[in-house]
Amino acid sequence: MGNTGEHTGYYLAEVAHPWKVLTKAGYEIDFVSPHGGTPPVDGFELVDPINRKFWNNQKYQKKIITSLTPADVKPEEYAAIFYAGGHGAMWDLPEVTEISTIARQIYEAGGIVAAVCHGPAGLINLKLSDGTHLIEGKQVTGFTNEEEKLVKRENIVPFLLEDMLIKRKASFSKGAPMHPHVVTDGRLITGQNPTSAHKVGKEIVKALEKE
Repeated sequence: MGNTGEHTGYYLAEVAHPWKVLTKAGYEIDFVSPHGGTPPVDGFELVDPINRKFWNNQKYQKKIITSLTPADVKPEEYAAIFYAGGHGAMWDLPEVTEISTIARQIYEAGGIVAAVCHGPAGLINLKLSDGTHLIEGKQVTGFTNEEEKLVKRENIVPFLLEDMLIKRKASFSKGAPMHPHVVTDGRLITGQNPTSAHKVGKEIVKALEKE
């Protein structure tokens, strides 16, 4: 995490809670990370029963510790892409053009792009084929400046996500700190913080069924 010596990665609940909603609805999930293999995990709290259920699921445990590389992914095989948060997303996702390309192709084929908490960091440089940013002019949310200050990371992260989303001409919406808040704008779905992950999963299912 910057120069702190602290480790970070994806936030477990932000994978586990949407996973529960989506798999219960009958959807299959694959995982992709910038380099493939086992991505680092943060927020490893198995007291949460959904986190524990995900972590103990042999099928999905194998899938996440052998995550796909971007080159392994065939965008035409997917109806949606979801960016989980965790502070690792702030460093790892903005410049990974290969994942941005996957997201663009899914979106332009009529699919859904979703993200939660710090996950929208993966959207800030995502451009459509016409050269415009995907989030430009759209309603979005993400981890707020206030929330970053609450967790005392505002001077550690490479940028403040709220500020960057606004800089990309998105219309930023926020609810109370650390309370669920989800914004759906067509086929773009974003959640504000970890408590929003479950509802993001529900909104993805709703959008998939609508499509």
